[in-house]
Amino acid sequence: MTDVALLQSKLLAEAAGVRHGFFTRQGGVSQGLYASLNVGRGSGDDPDAVAENRRRAARVFDAGPEALNVCYQIHSATALVADSAWGNERPEGDAVVTSTPGLVCGALAADCAPVLLADPEARVVAAAHAGWKGALTGVVEAAVAAMAARGADPARIVAAVGPCIAQPSYEVGLDFLARFQAEDPASAGFFAPGAAADKRQFDLPGYVLDRLRRAGVQRREWVGHDTCADEDLFFSNRRAFKRGEGDYGRLLSAISLRPAGTGT
Repeated sequence: MTDVALLQSKLLAEAAGVRHGFFTRQGGVSQGLYASLNVGRGSGDDPDAVAENRRRAARVFDAGPEALNVCYQIHSATALVADSAWGNERPEGDAVVTSTPGLVCGALAADCAPVLLADPEARVVAAAHAGWKGALTGVVEAAVAAMAARGADPARIVAAVGPCIAQPSYEVGLDFLARFQAEDPASAGFFAPGAAADKRQFDLPGYVLDRLRRAGVQRREWVGHDTCADEDLFFSNRRAFKRGEGDYGRLLSAISLRPAGTGT
């Protein structure tokens, strides 16, 4: 596989002055469990392969890897603002916001939900990593608030949830359901009956879309694709765990602003 493959959101594709992409695992140089476009610097992959994969991904945005700003993700509700390239730095957090053209905001995932956001009028973009814990504790709202602090209006923001683990693949226990109901009883609507009485199937993309709604984002979508079910296109933490594999690759989702006057 030599071509970097990525998916796009129809909503974000219509946002003037914005570039975005939900990368698949295809088009990189990593081998074995990490084949092929693994961009996770925290994985056990060959660091040189990861660096090359990051270069390939950054080239899609006409940028160097130093401009690919991705947090050291900790499943938090912390959103960071980037005014310059982070280079090799990885500050702790789970969302990156910028109003600087040419900087690339990125989120890594391997079943968690990546979220890309843009207010093309205010020229502010963001990428967020929303696992169940980050989504529950407010990472989506934190990203929207950080964008608003840079002049964005939640009513203008366009957001897309990328490929992630889907409800048929996401079995959880009743304790998991209880956490969500404690935050909002209406969250029970995102859980379907499981194969056993003490199991439920969690709709992560649906829940993240609802948190976007609660944050005031009116135009939002899930691009589809179950990362756990589609091995050809996606890495998956849950799939690796079920197989007893020691590690897994990380997928990149990214967004940036084009320089003013360069078209759509």
